[in-house]
Amino acid sequence: MANAELKPDNRLSALFAAKHDDSVKVRPYDLSLVLIAMTLFAIGFVIVSSASMPIAERLHGNPFHFAVRHAIYIGLAIIAAMIVLNLPMNFWRVANPYLLFLAIGLLIAVLIVGRTVNGSTRWIVVGPITIQAAEPAKLFFFCYLAGYLVRRYEEISENFKGFVKPLGVFFLLALLLLNQPDLGTVIVMLATTIGLLFLAGAKLWQFFGLIFTGVLAVVALILVEPYRVKRVTAFLDPWADPFGSGYQLTQSLMAYGRGSWFGQGLGNSLQKLEFLPEAHTDFIMAILAEELGYIGVLTVLLLILAMVAIALRIGNKALTQERPFDAFLAYAIGIWFSFQTAVNVGASSGILPTKGLTLPLVSYGGSSLIVMAVAVAILLRIDFELRVDGVQALKRGRKTNAKKISTNKDSSEE
Repeated sequence: MANAELKPDNRLSALFAAKHDDSVKVRPYDLSLVLIAMTLFAIGFVIVSSASMPIAERLHGNPFHFAVRHAIYIGLAIIAAMIVLNLPMNFWRVANPYLLFLAIGLLIAVLIVGRTVNGSTRWIVVGPITIQAAEPAKLFFFCYLAGYLVRRYEEISENFKGFVKPLGVFFLLALLLLNQPDLGTVIVMLATTIGLLFLAGAKLWQFFGLIFTGVLAVVALILVEPYRVKRVTAFLDPWADPFGSGYQLTQSLMAYGRGSWFGQGLGNSLQKLEFLPEAHTDFIMAILAEELGYIGVLTVLLLILAMVAIALRIGNKALTQERPFDAFLAYAIGIWFSFQTAVNVGASSGILPTKGLTLPLVSYGGSSLIVMAVAVAILLRIDFELRVDGVQALKRGRKTNAKKISTNKDSSEE
């Protein structure tokens, strides 16, 4: 009788062991996110190399000057991502107020000792290193905002004062950015802030009021600067002045038109022959469209869309596992990537006024590549900790079940 009662316990023990073995095989990171990021890096390197050859030959006598620098930036971005990947999320939870002060310090420093290029003062030069202060400032502000939403969650949803406080911090950063000037970064930060406040439970009238105020502020900022007014009028009808204010957009539209469905072939762009300014940076998508066509553009957009979807999925998973800081930071990164992509592609295709924003993980620029790679590493770290927590919870449950089985076995033997 005792032996017959032992058989079910043995089967349960075997099942427990099998499940335990399966859990060991679970991958501790999201492979799809890594593959998407590396694919975007590869596409960016190829297109930047192609788009930058004519201007690199003229300026530096070496057609691969920007290609080599871009490869170095990608290497530094991967190293930075690997370092950040080893930082626990608790570091970001604790350090986010200090990171905000660092962001403010960088934006003040760039106004004092920054280098001016084409009328904009956005870069801090430290020996051979050039830092675009707005890039880390975006990430640090989003970390602070995620921490604030966790600390003041009830205050935001119930009290107007809690809703306004983060907007005050944003207003300070916006003033510093507008003095560079850098309206594009301000718009991206505003959109991300609005999205996060909405996800945090802000009341609808506050949400729509913020959108209305933000739109009015952007319109006012455009109207007070003549060069911004020219950009808007050129955006509305670039062919009215194709060799003046509408020159860059008309050349970009020509690149899109020549690309058609499958493009002219890699390296066969005409607009990169210094007809299109900033071909390897802000207007990289136009060259990609000309050489790889609609299919190439669609591929890149789908890759970025997949990355954004993964970020939002990680955010949802973090909320279900009661890790609100991780969730809000993942949401912020997803909104940031999606909106910056929309602005970059919209500007180069004539849907939006021209703004100097890079295409995530694709455009040339060390600061942008490194900060975007760090953001992807944070997503991987959040996902890693969520998976580890899930495995640990599963193991704790299995240990409890094993103890119950052992207890039942002892009682049956008795």
